[in-house]
Amino acid sequence: MSPRAGLTPDRLTEAAAELADEIGFENVTLAALAKRFGVKDASLYSHVRSLQDLRTRVALLAGGEMIDRIAVAVVGRAGKDALAAFAGAYREYALERPGRYAATQIRIDQSLIADTPAMRRTAEITYGMLRAYGLAEPDLTDAVRLLRATFHGYCALESTGGFGAPREVGRSWDKAVDALHIALENWPQEEKNDD
Repeated sequence: MSPRAGLTPDRLTEAAAELADEIGFENVTLAALAKRFGVKDASLYSHVRSLQDLRTRVALLAGGEMIDRIAVAVVGRAGKDALAAFAGAYREYALERPGRYAATQIRIDQSLIADTPAMRRTAEITYGMLRAYGLAEPDLTDAVRLLRATFHGYCALESTGGFGAPREVGRSWDKAVDALHIALENWPQEEKNDD
């Protein structure tokens, strides 16, 4: 395939995402991607600036896919039902698309993502679900961090076989979501200073 055979930034990003799911996000390189298209590495630089640029594009693609899946799952739901649907869609994406999911965990320059539709949608859906629990800032941010840490930690351990006990991991996941629901319903209020 020649470099002029339809290579675009979007096509390269999608191919890199597929490659990430096959070989692991950390193993995606420009050389591996060029090999997939049968071109020289240098041919890719007219479409992506660097490996970091490519990885950022994959992260944004995956983040958009993930929130689309979550949005479908939570539509019309509230409270514990919405939380369980959100959590289930998150876990399903992480396990089905491990390379893409890994991409969603990289640190991206906030100036690059602040105005992306996927990031706005992620905030709207996540914060909307949490507002149903009566949370407002700064508690919303704290709750988002708790959910992300719990979901990511669980998925990371599950994907590497990190749970060795004989209990089925799906049952433990359900209990974790139940516990998060209880925590969100009983969120500790910050002490207000009367000074």
